[in-house]
Parts: sequence; structure tokens; C-alpha cells
Amino acid sequence: MSLAKSTFRKAWIIIIAMVFVSPILGVILAEVVGYHEPLDVAAEKLNLPDLTEDINWTPFLDYTVPYLSPEVGYIVAGLIGVGIIAGVGAVLKGFMKNS
Repeated sequence: MSLAKSTFRKAWIIIIAMVFVSPILGVILAEVVGYHEPLDVAAEKLNLPDLTEDINWTPFLDYTVPYLSPEVGYIVAGLIGVGIIAGVGAVLKGFMKNS
């Protein structure tokens, strides 16, 4: 296996591991320490209305997936996000090869 392929494979392993570890930081520990998004805190201090339910353009609100636990939803949303970014990268790489 070439060095480039080995490095590429290691990068993917790290990315996937990070996706599976993310619920520990984003859900479990956030609840333990009472973390709230800074923009949410600022909006609350300014008494701005919460428009989340009125304007919701994504089925993955707060990185959750309907009918799944928050931890599993975090993983699914992360895998979808990584897939989208990898797909865009692959398309751009294809354009660069053809140039």
C-alpha cells in the first residue's frame, strides 16, 4: 500500500471514529455541564423569540433524527454530513482531473 493510500485510509478511520465519539461531547457531556449554544444564550438575553418550530428547513434539527435517540441521531447526522462533504469533494476532484 502506498503512503498516500495509507494516509488517506488513516484519515477516514479518524473521521469515522470522531463521528462515533461526537455524541459523548455533543449530547451526554453537554447535558452534564449544562452547555447551551452561545447564539441561543444571546438570543435569550435579548428576549428574541424562538422561531425554531416556525422556520425549520431541516429534518435534522439540533443534529437529531426523528424517532431515534439523540445519541444515535447525532451519529446518523454526522455520517450524512461527512458523506455530503466527501461527495462534493469527489465531484470537485473529478472536475479537476478533467481540466
